[in-house]
Amino acid sequence: MAESLEELEDQMAEYRAAISVAKRRGDKALADQLRAELRAIVREYGRRLDEEEDEETGDAERPAPPGRPAELPAPSPPAPAPSRLAGGATPIREQAHQALTILEAPAGPKLIAATHEAFLSEAVITTRLGSLRRDEERSFVAQPFARPYYICPALSHDRLIPVRGLLAVSTWPLERRIMGPLGPRADFLTHAGSIARQIARMRAAGHEPALPAWALLRKFALNIPGAYEGTGMPDTARVIQAAEAEAAVHAEADEATRRSAADRARGELKDPARLLFGVRRTVDTERNAGPGKAG
Repeated sequence: MAESLEELEDQMAEYRAAISVAKRRGDKALADQLRAELRAIVREYGRRLDEEEDEETGDAERPAPPGRPAELPAPSPPAPAPSRLAGGATPIREQAHQALTILEAPAGPKLIAATHEAFLSEAVITTRLGSLRRDEERSFVAQPFARPYYICPALSHDRLIPVRGLLAVSTWPLERRIMGPLGPRADFLTHAGSIARQIARMRAAGHEPALPAWALLRKFALNIPGAYEGTGMPDTARVIQAAEAEAAVHAEADEATRRSAADRARGELKDPARLLFGVRRTVDTERNAGPGKAG
């Protein structure tokens, strides 16, 4: 399906940000590859603008401006994004898996990209994450369990449909992939503790984390009572302790919701693909949604 103009604009912004990251890292090969892909997207954007203008004015056959040939060859379509970028960059599904393994709970594209860049010093094109889940589902349906893991969505606790924008790993327990009312905060605290533990492990192994890793931890710590005083680098042990203390307050209710939803999913969703990728927002959701839930 052709991207909308808004999606193309988002892609251009993402590519420009990734080029800046590559330049800061001194990775000229990757920066050149990204520039080539960006130029193709810009060409496609211009072509789509021309098409929309023609549709609005009904003047698709208007004569060419003076000094310009009436017939011009159609611009080349954008080159398909390769699964592996120049310079040996990691494929997008592996990038997502690496970041989610660090975070240990479902996360959105921006956090996945920030985590991967902070700990693995590699830019992630977040617009590619938007189509990754659909690609993974098609791959699974065509050949179930052919891969050691799949990137799949988090599932809503009530309707068992994909939660928009939240990605998880298929090898996680179903309970961890369920999102209930307390899920966003519970997973936020899990992310904070996991990032702190990753930094602590790196330091214990003699590898000082880069500044983006500390900045990421600081953003989380600022939103957890007692985790950070706002000066210097956060203390990893303190962040872990504060995150675990607050998580314990929500744990019983949150875990009960997840267990209940997971048990219901195992009983209702016999198809392994549905247990990973959820039910569709059509017949299944209308039938299973009670009063006030349909829509």
